[in-house]
Amino acid sequence: MADKKSKKVLIIGGHGRVALIATPKLIAAGHDVTSVIRNPNHVSDIEAIGATPLVRDIIGLEVETWEQRLTQYDVVIWAAGHGDRDSVEGTYAVDRDAALTSLEAMRNLLARGEHVPRYLMVSFLGSLNLQVDPEDSFYAYAESKKQVDRELLAAEDLDGLILAPGQLTMDDSPGGGTLLDPENESPWERKTSRYLVAEVITEMVGREELPEKKVLAFTDGKTPPSEF
Repeated sequence: MADKKSKKVLIIGGHGRVALIATPKLIAAGHDVTSVIRNPNHVSDIEAIGATPLVRDIIGLEVETWEQRLTQYDVVIWAAGHGDRDSVEGTYAVDRDAALTSLEAMRNLLARGEHVPRYLMVSFLGSLNLQVDPEDSFYAYAESKKQVDRELLAAEDLDGLILAPGQLTMDDSPGGGTLLDPENESPWERKTSRYLVAEVITEMVGREELPEKKVLAFTDGKTPPSEF
C-alpha cells in the first residue's frame, strides 16, 4: 500500500464532470491517478489534467478482468454513469451491472486474501430508499443505484463508502458542507456543488480511515470536509 500522502487511485468514469474536477485535486494532494474512459477522443483531456488515461468500455467487463485491474490500486472511485436517461438498457448496463461486477471482484479478492483497494461509490442522497415511478426516466438509474449501494453496504468487510450528495450543481464550491441523515432526506430538496463532491472525494482518499458510517450524505454548507 502507498502511504497516506501518496496513493494509487483509479477513477472509473474519468471524463464525468465530478471526476474531471476531482482529478486535479487528487493530483495536487500527491496521488497518482488513472482514469478509466470509454471514448479515446477523451485521452487528451485526461492527460491535460495530469492523470493517466485507460481506455476501456466497462460494459460487459468480466469479473476476472476487474480483479486484475482493481488489485493494482489503493483506492477505487466509482464515478461512472451512463448519463442518457432515455436509454434504460444502457443505464442498467453501466450503473447496475458493471458496478455490481466490480463489487463481485472486490469480494473475490478479499476472499482470496489478495490486496483489496478502498472503494468510494459516488451515489446520490436517498439512493437506498427512494421510490420512483417506473414510468419516470429517473427510475432505471435510481433502481440501479439502490441495488448497488445496498450491495456495498452488505459487504461489511470491504473498506467502502457511499458518497450521497444532493442534486448536483456546477455552482462554485461553498467551502464546506452539511452532513445529513441519509434516511430522511430527499435528493430533490437539497443541492450539492460538484466542486464540494470533488473535495470530499479528495479528503476520503487521503484519510487513514473512513468514517464509521458507510453512507456519507451531505449538501452545501460551512463544515469543511476534513471534519466530515
